Amino acid sequence: MSYVLEVPKEFGRKPPDSIQNSSSQQAKLTFFFCANSYVLAVAASSLFINTAHKTLTSAARKASGIPYPQSYATKEEIEKNPKALKFNLAQRAHTNFTENYAPFITALLIAGLRYPNEATWAGSAWVVGRFAYAFGYTQFGPSGRLVGYGVSQIGKAALTVMAVLTCWKLV
Repeated sequence: MSYVLEVPKEFGRKPPDSIQNSSSQQAKLTFFFCANSYVLAVAASSLFINTAHKTLTSAARKASGIPYPQSYATKEEIEKNPKALKFNLAQRAHTNFTENYAPFITALLIAGLRYPNEATWAGSAWVVGRFAYAFGYTQFGPSGRLVGYGVSQIGKAALTVMAVLTCWKLV
């Protein structure tokens, strides 16, 4: 049994005539994935943000001497050891990333169905912003996260709107 992925003509990009008139299920499926390949590349690139957070947090944990599985340094530990504050900043940045990742990836993949080019750009802004957030927050404290936060939120807002419009069009 084979399945056909039909993309309505008014939904997203119009396939070339050679594919549109083709009876080949493979041709239609290939077009769908080619049209959305950059969206998938952005989704894949976002996986490296978690690796960056893990690296930053692990390095800060080691430098501070905060033992695993302790999630955060206490106020007393921070007063005795300034590196404990750096660990808390790295840990908080990582936690914030995990809080934002599921809504981002969901919005990116839904928005990419109808708006692949726009979703690629908005998703790229989110990825770049989250890298800037991670490094800024870890190195400079709360004020260091602002630029990255702003860039990522612009991308996230655009993706959210596109995802809602995509769903609206499907209903």
